[in-house]
Amino acid sequence: PPFGRLVKALTLLALAATPTEGFSAATGTFAAMQNRLFSPFAAKSVGKVHVATHRKLGPVMSGSHLVDLKGKVAFVAGVADSSGYGWAIAKQLANAGATIIVGTWPPVLTLFERGLSKGFGEDSKLLDGTDMKIEKIYPLDAMFTTPEEVPDEVKNNKRYAGLTGFDIASCAEKVKKDYGRVDILVHSLANGPEVTKPLLKTSVVGVCVLYDCDGQQVCADDAAGGSCISLTYIASERVVPGYGGGMSSAKAQLESDTRVLAWEAGREYNVRVNTISAGPLASRAAIAIKKGAPGERNFIDYCIDYNLANAPLAKPLDADDVGRWALALCSPLGSAVTGTVQYVDNGMHVMGLSVDSLSVQEAAIIQPRRK
Repeated sequence: PPFGRLVKALTLLALAATPTEGFSAATGTFAAMQNRLFSPFAAKSVGKVHVATHRKLGPVMSGSHLVDLKGKVAFVAGVADSSGYGWAIAKQLANAGATIIVGTWPPVLTLFERGLSKGFGEDSKLLDGTDMKIEKIYPLDAMFTTPEEVPDEVKNNKRYAGLTGFDIASCAEKVKKDYGRVDILVHSLANGPEVTKPLLKTSVVGVCVLYDCDGQQVCADDAAGGSCISLTYIASERVVPGYGGGMSSAKAQLESDTRVLAWEAGREYNVRVNTISAGPLASRAAIAIKKGAPGERNFIDYCIDYNLANAPLAKPLDADDVGRWALALCSPLGSAVTGTVQYVDNGMHVMGLSVDSLSVQEAAIIQPRRK
């Protein structure tokens, strides 16, 4: 097909401009084939305990123009440390000049504030060399829509001591009072109380908690022309054993809500709604899914290795990869994009065959990766 010929031509041009040593047909033993399948980074990375990383790249460009979000207010719900996608998205929005405010789960609020006061080192550095400034932190528990829904056992819980107004409605009122409006809303919440359990053994309460957290997206009347984004995962449409507690079902609901909200919020408020299906990252929340014993690897480490071995782009996924794409979606670059699931996973979502599987060890159909 013409498109295939065009891609081939562009690929050949790229190969002509870069070293191609070691790029040959897939032949020989399975071990040799595996060595060729892995990129140099992947070969060094597989089998280790992974950590979330950030890479410094230049500012996002549109033609000859920088993305400028000065004067825009971005509320990022679900930031509690510097390792997750929420932090990375906030950082990229800050790079573009947006005012960053965050909503943090009350039980980890003090810990997060302590971390901010100490500083997160390079993770906080913006492109201009300054540290990202979070203008304000709001306690937020998306389990509760109104103050009336907060039960006494939560109010009296020491982890919530001294905190009020952490339900969604109260938090939104506070933000409106402080800033007038929110231009960008980021849903980066993760709260699966039974995530280590398979779906068959997950309670109704556990599933409802997830549906409440993942189903909440707020589009205020005075946020006309704004953008809402959330984070999902491929387990919403494919089976990922070990990703339990109803998380896969909740992500499927989130993606469905994204489509419906795109229509409703788009027509009523001119607000765009999208979700990013991100690849695995060794964030605090991801490590908690199934944490290994001291000296052992975590569940998320195996997920990362699987992606490194099988994704079309054999390279690590950084938090900032997702952050930059979120920036594009929230900026004028994405002004005509809404109701979509955007995959930022090095292409893993297109794969139907595990190329590192023993089942294909004798196959010569697997294209090796360039060294």
